[in-house]
Amino acid sequence: MTHSLPQQTAQDLTNLPVQHFDALVVGAGGAGMRASLALVEQGHKVAMVSKVFPTRSHTVAAQGGINAALGNVTPDNWQWHMYDTIKGSDYLGDQDAIEFMCQEAAEIVRELEHFGVPFSRLENGKIYQRAFGGQSQNYGGEQAYRTCAAADRTGHAILHSLYQQNLHAGTHIFEEFYVLDLIKNTEGEVNGVLVMNIHDGQYQILKSAHILLATGGAGLIFRNNSNASINTGDGLGMVLRAGLPLQDMEFWQFHPTGVAGKGMLISEASRGEGGVLRNSEGEAFMAKYAPHVKDLASRDVVSRAIAIEVKAGRGCGENKDHVLLDLTHLDADTIKTRLPGIRDISMTFAGVDPVEAPMPIYPTCHYMMGGIPTDLTGQVITPNPKKPNEQIKVKGLFAIGECACVSVHGANRLGGNSLLDIVVFGRKAALTISEQLKQEAQNSLMLNEQDVTELVLEPVLQRIKRWQTTNTHHSTDSNKASQARTSQESAGLSDSVIQIKQAMQKIMEVGCGVFRDPEAMQQAIQQLETLQTRLDNVTISDHSLVFNQERLAAYELENLLAIAHATAHSALARTESRGAHSRMDFEERDDKNWLKHTLYFSEGHQLQYKPVNLTPKTHASFEPKARVY
Repeated sequence: MTHSLPQQTAQDLTNLPVQHFDALVVGAGGAGMRASLALVEQGHKVAMVSKVFPTRSHTVAAQGGINAALGNVTPDNWQWHMYDTIKGSDYLGDQDAIEFMCQEAAEIVRELEHFGVPFSRLENGKIYQRAFGGQSQNYGGEQAYRTCAAADRTGHAILHSLYQQNLHAGTHIFEEFYVLDLIKNTEGEVNGVLVMNIHDGQYQILKSAHILLATGGAGLIFRNNSNASINTGDGLGMVLRAGLPLQDMEFWQFHPTGVAGKGMLISEASRGEGGVLRNSEGEAFMAKYAPHVKDLASRDVVSRAIAIEVKAGRGCGENKDHVLLDLTHLDADTIKTRLPGIRDISMTFAGVDPVEAPMPIYPTCHYMMGGIPTDLTGQVITPNPKKPNEQIKVKGLFAIGECACVSVHGANRLGGNSLLDIVVFGRKAALTISEQLKQEAQNSLMLNEQDVTELVLEPVLQRIKRWQTTNTHHSTDSNKASQARTSQESAGLSDSVIQIKQAMQKIMEVGCGVFRDPEAMQQAIQQLETLQTRLDNVTISDHSLVFNQERLAAYELENLLAIAHATAHSALARTESRGAHSRMDFEERDDKNWLKHTLYFSEGHQLQYKPVNLTPKTHASFEPKARVY
């Protein structure tokens, strides 16, 4: 049997095909799948769009577990979980959102169990829970065992179970379709998306008045990261181009234990099971930095400790550029049954069997605490142009998961809270959209399917045409363009998308890493401007239609570079150290001036601010205090 390739003919962009849906979910990770499932179960016509086959979404890489105060191993309640999450956020998390997430956690985990997630079990048959960093009993007391785990492949188990549930429910899945941009109608409301079929390079419009972004993180702005190559912040780029802000983009979590020199994640579960960090002297050094909880301090604390040890010359290996994570004192069967994936990663990428020898590790960019600002329901919010101190809802636009900032993670996320975040707010946003759809139908306000001419397509069509061009001289700033080309030519290089991406990753690693220096951040901003000019002038060499990875990489790089700008500008402006944002010139947290969220707009790199919500709905407020472990 032979298969013919799609015909290589340029598409007529003036007459794009259109499909209509009650709701569109962009992204098929845990957040997108949970939302799609809830919407389909409510009887709505839903499309879930994913640029990869759904089970390749990055949720599959989440290892350690999902937090819920079940109390299966140690006494626990959601109020303690709430306190730990607020403390972990370095008091930048919104306390009403954190309260809601922690209240929902136990029900969410039981729901996942009923969906078929094969959680590991205790001898009494209950769900296995392990220790994780920053988790305590009784508001900062003894270590809590709160993280529900399926060995060390919890995200994998959740993603596959949700995928099976979506197949059973009949969710309409556009797999290997890339969403370029949000499309507005003539009223200025978001009313659809333009997508590219990666298989054949053809474009079409998916139309809906209810769009939910679940596009994941953007760890690819850093060279050393634990993210899949698909984590390019596509939803964030769409939102910025729509004139909306991103929130708290200075806060990036560097997971303390990535494979040294490579970045693959070694789960916090390895320390939760008893692993110990050691320097070149064999010292279990975390006792110096977190005397009470040691290796189970929050991730920002552990990452800084590792960086300090290496900088002080106590690093391991020939170049003294990493430390060791020692599991050799654990029972071999414990490692093989509870950490099988970690063992495989270590043996494959570090050449070390953790049963026999310590693993070489160093902090790696892992998670984006910032993102698209939303309210508790997942609806996107933005400052009111007429009253900047007031936040208004963006009609029909929602965001959930790592691409969103609700904000339950604040300045630093606790391990085990990301899987909880995606499922809790995935369900909540879907139910909110469902309520809106039913209300519209009840009030006979459901809009008729509008003609496609009522959509404003020109901005997104310009992006398509821009990457079809073979002209390298299309920059609006001819002097900058000439300088960029001269620089490349003098280095004997012909510029390319991949070269610009690699340069961006190096710039961000130096300018916005674990520790941040004002001069380095300022230099990063200047260098990113040069990269922007290079990107404005570069072309792609492959203009084929079938699985054109170079064109896809170009679209993704536009998003990544916009996010790098957001990160660098937000970081330079925040003159304090809080959570994952650690300034060398402002070493202390400054609640008087900086207990507020950053809002970044791409136009003119403008920054605005809004207060942190310190008022839960039912629980007493947790006032900021010194954060020690």
